[in-house]
Amino acid sequence: MTDGSLKTLFHPFDTGILDEPQTGERALVINAPADFRAPSGFDAVLSLVQDFRPAFRALEAARFAVTPVAQGDAYDLVLVFCGRHRGQNELWIADALERVRAGGRIVVAGGRTEGAASLRKRIAALVEIEDHASKNHGVVFWLVAPALPAQVIDTLRAANPASSIEGGFSAQPGAFSHDRIDPGSEFLIENLPQGLKGAAADFGAGWGYLSVMLARHAPTVASIDLYEASHIACEASKANLAALAPDTQATVHWCDLLAEKVERRYDLLVMNPPFHQGRAAEPTIGEGMIRAASAALKPGGRLFMVANRTLMYEPMLQAGFARHGEVSRNERFKVLWAVR
Repeated sequence: MTDGSLKTLFHPFDTGILDEPQTGERALVINAPADFRAPSGFDAVLSLVQDFRPAFRALEAARFAVTPVAQGDAYDLVLVFCGRHRGQNELWIADALERVRAGGRIVVAGGRTEGAASLRKRIAALVEIEDHASKNHGVVFWLVAPALPAQVIDTLRAANPASSIEGGFSAQPGAFSHDRIDPGSEFLIENLPQGLKGAAADFGAGWGYLSVMLARHAPTVASIDLYEASHIACEASKANLAALAPDTQATVHWCDLLAEKVERRYDLLVMNPPFHQGRAAEPTIGEGMIRAASAALKPGGRLFMVANRTLMYEPMLQAGFARHGEVSRNERFKVLWAVR
């Protein structure tokens, strides 16, 4: 989501192309950015949707009514902020069509990196687009909801099903690596030692690959707690654990590990920390997760993590753990270990 998305989306209202909602009308805001603010005079009753835990918490702190998934129906207006995933954007528009009243309006905005221009063309092939405009290096388009939108909704959802991933895993568009096993996570599992046991945690668990494979690799692990910031990924991990490791005692936590305290203490922790925020490299995310891992492990507890081989996480391990080292590396990744 680009910094100008708010200005882009509200451009047709600010310029009088579209009338602002009247007092008491209801508006649903899908993928609301963390800094969401409606302009003065925009008097709709707002219901916000945000799947990403840090942004959700920011909106909650700003006293918005916000949920991780869309709820309710018969909205007078639905606003959609595009994300980076083509399939997820189309699914959000399907949600908008399902939840807006007949004759209500849907307004969609995104930047060039979110593919908003091509999204407009794909949606226009299915339903009439009222108009569009370019503003702040982005595109905004809008449509009036048809009386019978079911066919369009079905088409969009059929075009973007959950992926069937090698090994029986499944994930929805929008989750990280939703259509394939991440090679870093696979490299980590290949290099875990034998004999792991006790209470385990998976930080940045995604759709559950590491946890399912850890349960198979180390059946003496007593339990696994999964921590993940994406609500979509959390739901996928629950389904994958139920299908592929049904005997594992597992709990999924929708959590911002950089800001929310982990209460339980663990004997073992595995993680493949993200090192990008959007398109920009952001190694401080991994550094923050290493600090969270140190705080969450019992004395003598062990951490195993995979990282891009160019990222220098070793100083963080040195600061937060009694001992640390490297298990293995290949042309792309390295597996690191540390003892609390």
